[in-house]
Amino acid sequence: MLRLATLSHLFALPALASATLPKVDFNRMGNVGLAGAFAGLDFFNNSTSVSFDPSTATLLSRASDGSLTRLGSTNAGGKVSSGCALGGAFYFGGLFTSVNGTSATNVASFSPSSGTFSALGTNGPNGEVKAVFCDSPNNRVWVGGSFSSPASAVAVWDTKANSWAAPPFGGLTGASAEVLSITTNSSDASVFFAGSFVTSFQGNGSVLINGTNNPNVPFSAGATPFSSSLVPIPLQGAQIDPSAPSTDPNFSNIQNILCPAGADGPGNTWLSADGFQAVINVRAFRQIAASGIRLGNTFQNGRSTTGFSVTSIPDNTVQPLTFINPSTGANQTCTDPCPLLADPSIPYQDFLFPASSSITGFQLKLSEWTGAGPGLHLLQLLSSGAFASAVNNLNNVSCFAPNPSTVTLVGTWTERQVVTDIAGTVQDVLTASVDVGTPSAQAPSITWMPYVSASGIYTISMLIPGCTNFQDCALRTDVKVSVFPGGGLGPTVTTLSQQNQQDVTQVIYQGPVFPTSPQFVATITMTLADGPSGTGQGGKFELIADRIDLVLDSVTGNSTTSVNGTNGTSSANSRQGFGFFEWPLSEKSTVNANAVLPNSTETALDNIAFQLFTAAGGNISIASSKAAIAAVAHHSSGAVFLGGNFTFSSGSNIFAFKNGALAALAGTGLNGPVTSLVIDGDTLFVGGSFTDTASPSTNGALHGIAAYSISSNTWSALQGGVQGTVSSLGLANGQLQVAGDFSRLLESAGSTNGPSAGGFAVWNVNNATWANPGGFLVGSMTFVGNGTAPGKGQTQGQILAGSLEASLKFGATGFVMLQNSKSSDGVPNVVPLGVQLDGIAQTPAAAPAKRRRANANTARSTWMSSIPFAHLFKRQSTTTPPPLPQSPSAPAPAVLAGAFWTNTSNSHSVAVLGGNFSFTATGSTSESEGVAFYDLKSGSVNALSGNPVNGTVRALLVAGDALFIGGEFTLTGNDGVSGLAIYDLAEQKVDVSGLQALQGNAGTPVVVRSLTTSAAKPNTVVVAGSFAKAGSLACAGICLLDASTKQWSALGSGIAGEVASVRYAGDNQDLLFASGSIVLSGTTVANVAMFSFSNSTWTAVGNGADIPGPVTAIEVDNGNASSVFAAGRLNDGSSSFLSFWNGASWSSLGAGFEGDTNVSQLTMVPLQESHASNGIIEQDRMLMVSGSLISSTFGNASSALFDGQNFFPYIVSTSSSGKPGAISSLFSSISNFGFSTRHFLATGVVILISIAIAAGVVFFLALLGILWTLFARRDGNKIDPAELDEDDDSTHHRPSSLLEHINAATRTTILGAGSTSPYDQKEKEEEAGAAVSTSHGHDPFATNADDYLRAETPSEAIAGMGAGMEEQSRPAHARYSFDGSGEGELRLVAGMELEVLDDRDPAWWYARDINTGREGVVPASYLY
Repeated sequence: MLRLATLSHLFALPALASATLPKVDFNRMGNVGLAGAFAGLDFFNNSTSVSFDPSTATLLSRASDGSLTRLGSTNAGGKVSSGCALGGAFYFGGLFTSVNGTSATNVASFSPSSGTFSALGTNGPNGEVKAVFCDSPNNRVWVGGSFSSPASAVAVWDTKANSWAAPPFGGLTGASAEVLSITTNSSDASVFFAGSFVTSFQGNGSVLINGTNNPNVPFSAGATPFSSSLVPIPLQGAQIDPSAPSTDPNFSNIQNILCPAGADGPGNTWLSADGFQAVINVRAFRQIAASGIRLGNTFQNGRSTTGFSVTSIPDNTVQPLTFINPSTGANQTCTDPCPLLADPSIPYQDFLFPASSSITGFQLKLSEWTGAGPGLHLLQLLSSGAFASAVNNLNNVSCFAPNPSTVTLVGTWTERQVVTDIAGTVQDVLTASVDVGTPSAQAPSITWMPYVSASGIYTISMLIPGCTNFQDCALRTDVKVSVFPGGGLGPTVTTLSQQNQQDVTQVIYQGPVFPTSPQFVATITMTLADGPSGTGQGGKFELIADRIDLVLDSVTGNSTTSVNGTNGTSSANSRQGFGFFEWPLSEKSTVNANAVLPNSTETALDNIAFQLFTAAGGNISIASSKAAIAAVAHHSSGAVFLGGNFTFSSGSNIFAFKNGALAALAGTGLNGPVTSLVIDGDTLFVGGSFTDTASPSTNGALHGIAAYSISSNTWSALQGGVQGTVSSLGLANGQLQVAGDFSRLLESAGSTNGPSAGGFAVWNVNNATWANPGGFLVGSMTFVGNGTAPGKGQTQGQILAGSLEASLKFGATGFVMLQNSKSSDGVPNVVPLGVQLDGIAQTPAAAPAKRRRANANTARSTWMSSIPFAHLFKRQSTTTPPPLPQSPSAPAPAVLAGAFWTNTSNSHSVAVLGGNFSFTATGSTSESEGVAFYDLKSGSVNALSGNPVNGTVRALLVAGDALFIGGEFTLTGNDGVSGLAIYDLAEQKVDVSGLQALQGNAGTPVVVRSLTTSAAKPNTVVVAGSFAKAGSLACAGICLLDASTKQWSALGSGIAGEVASVRYAGDNQDLLFASGSIVLSGTTVANVAMFSFSNSTWTAVGNGADIPGPVTAIEVDNGNASSVFAAGRLNDGSSSFLSFWNGASWSSLGAGFEGDTNVSQLTMVPLQESHASNGIIEQDRMLMVSGSLISSTFGNASSALFDGQNFFPYIVSTSSSGKPGAISSLFSSISNFGFSTRHFLATGVVILISIAIAAGVVFFLALLGILWTLFARRDGNKIDPAELDEDDDSTHHRPSSLLEHINAATRTTILGAGSTSPYDQKEKEEEAGAAVSTSHGHDPFATNADDYLRAETPSEAIAGMGAGMEEQSRPAHARYSFDGSGEGELRLVAGMELEVLDDRDPAWWYARDINTGREGVVPASYLY
């Protein structure tokens, strides 16, 4: 099983300055895929957590899409074993003391609506809970496990009354006295209990048992044969403090009533003071096993006690009591007060606890009486059967017993006393030292001889004190225990370990024990084991002896067995059952399953228990074999399936009960224990710790999980099973959920290969394949089950629990789909790949990266930004470029490239995935690798025909019906072809006929890293990577391939070196930007180089020395040649860099990346909400930086978003081994998506606005004319019309600018069409060329020409007036930045160069960006 000891150090994550992530507009990009080397991912937030404390038990909720969310964790050492949903809460049980800081012992509830945990009242189960069942009709939660209170092994929580109670059958005892499973039958009418316990039912010939009480005890109609057989615990050495005793010395000594010497009267009775309630506190200051109390009333002077209660110490629990009504013979229960009969014919009454309890004392409150006050003639504490202490002076004689229990010692034993975990109590034991190597026959020994009052079926247990309190763990070893029960039965020998750290009670025998007599006494002998374990300390072992307890399960004898607390009917030949008990939910009677159950409560399925008891070989065999039934499933046909840990003569670990008899399954069962069963139609799914059938028949294909056909009695494998064990199974939404301690899903029988799975997996029942579980985790899971009921229209979610080492919300082997969500936190919807990808071969993992946590990420880092690159990195003097940095570690399974394709045969959208992985295609049993076709509609995954790719795929391109595949691979059946393949999607076959193969430099493989196309070169694929030639054509690193003829051609004079990434600029993508490790002609280092398709020339982008090393990723901002981003590593490989080209020079972006950072991709993504403007990136987009990122500013991430000022960690991922994951590619179905969001008004509204503006302008001009005339007249000036005509040259200018520009823009909005700009292609090429050569500042924010269309502009109107009209313009610069978000407006950046085309309007001028040719209106005051 995977163990991640250092995971918390690997994933130290920072806190974001903002609680929400930037909202990327994925929907504008069409279908969007995210690929990489990861097994789990999540989107960063302040609570993002990857690592967990594996010493706790963590609960997770699993949504319908499989995503995981942490709910809470228990205390260290805690465990969660089972759970169920009832109403709006989820109830779960295990072994814990707190959950998420809320105190709760072994059982708790979780409210999904409030997200809080709650304890379930007080006095709940005092031991481990192993099964939980929700009884919805009755609003009850049944729990089972290994505990003694409120009842043995079973307890019931009433959700309405908020209280615990014993079950109506009183609990289950015998064997290990534990319940491992509680389920319902197929009709939900009854509850099945399974585990390790023994039940007894009356036989066929019942006889009256009135008057057959234990002859060693005085008869009373208030007792039963069972209760009268319980030996009273001697209380003479206990501290007994009565309140307000009588002032009469003849009635004030409480000791007189513990075992009265005579009849009710002076010296044999205790009375309280007149008119006072009596409270009697009894403290033994040591643990005692008690099962009830015996009270005899007094009748002195008209006094009698009529009501009382018993509170156990130290848990201060008012005990519910069961007693027999002597007049009716019926069982009754009571709590506070309980009735005590004032009938002189009833000398005493026995009141029994729900189950045997380990207490240190009790408080008896006499609260009701007749006469002057309460009083008692007899007070005894009843044991659970019999007992004996290793310390002989603690073995006082019991009342009505002829002699006490005793012990005999052989060798030297020393008495020791130690303080226990219970305040105020001590433990008295004996210890013996023995030399290591001493034979068992020569070692010290101790023999207990308990006084047994009556014959019966007993469970004998030995208390073994923990070595922690005694501080002797190194000395402990094993002991041999022999039990002689009498009656001619042979001894039972058991070997026990005494190396337990905490106190344990170990069952050493269960079966008949005969009573003590002058002729016989049962004995239990302990000595050194024959083959003791451990090495001892100082050459010594230490043996330790404490107490022996005999718990009476049922009474036998010359006449009958008995129902506990009843004078009913029974039979000497009672039938015993093992491991299974059915209780109808409609049953209203109250019985005691700790003794003999009446036949009226027996069901037809209780016959299962009888046959199990017989098959197991009876009590003795059950006790020695540790057999247990762990899971039960009821099929609609009536068959009941039982799984667990047992070996019978006819089969092992799983049986079916049908047609009234137990029947072995095919292969005589399974060769290991079964832990969980679940039925789906005709199929029984089985989980556990096995590998095959008991009689091998599947070639070891049933690793941990198997499917059994109920109708055909045959086993089938779930591929190869799991590499480990299964603890729990769940079924919902057509999926089988599998939880356990396993690390991998095995692909076939005998295989050790398969997808990683850290303790949780999902089997698609319909497709019979392992499915993506949705979330990612690594751990040992103990439970999976359905959560609370889903809302309307939603599907069922689950709750998982276990020891977690790592978890992320989404689990996916290398690929997910992203969509916008409605959440306000910026987290998109994530759709993982529907199947699990697997590895081909294990790639050596990179060294673990250091993980940091930063305090904030709002400040710009100064990482390498204060020193010019040219001063640090001199120009290379050699024409041989350094090699590209090694690609980030991508251990399989890893998806490294993707593309979208529309399958014309069914119009389905398909994601084509490439990388380093293998998989089993839908409907296939064979394995494929390298390339997968994922149908987004059907969820099916298909492979390349013939599985031709052998290696790693790093680039994909779909062009029509051709799929171009690039990478580092060879093709099966095509010798000599490597690194590049063409697959005909229509014909479903590889088509490399006529394609001359790429060739690498001597000793180096061909690696194709980029496959792209340019609108400037239709029907041509640009192939880039690491290679020297294409066929005989020399074209190092980058080459053109004609898609039709498959002929190669060079790009101009070519380059030297290797290319990692390619992007395009210009309106027609006529400028190609290549990045990598590049040298142009001569010695020009140009790790970012530009190629112009129009003149076939290569140009270095900026000064080559400004790029400090090979570039692994490049991005051009929306085709703008003056806004380029490049990332890579320094020439010496010591650290990473991220740089920005603004059209004039390169500058460093202070990312603060650490040396181990690898950037795989840079891509610009649109936003749903804009960010603050800056001089690097426009407000409506961000740069997504992906790879394996480690930053001093924000810690670790696989992707980060950059807005031009701040970096925002965006995606966190991890590999299946728990090491950091990496993102390789974000790809989309729309490649030319726009960034600006356009909002169009209705045509009528636009016309009305235009009319209003025109009317306003006319009114404004008329007003100006009137004012001009008034002022002229006031000044006495006379206007000469001739002068006006002479000066007015308006007829030689363009129309009024503001109105014309706005009308032109609104016409564009209405018509939705554009016309050709008056500035021809030649001017565009000149401007693009200037982007890499001019020294002026350039605008990285030029508005995308695709964002608006202009039917006509004033400059176009002038162009249409004839050749004689000369365009008038003047240069200008932007004084301020202007967002230009309105229709027809031009965006400005402070300092940018423009041409003013029309300045006639005093407020708004019409201008053109000289770099891009884009035109629009701008505020006149913003220019100078």
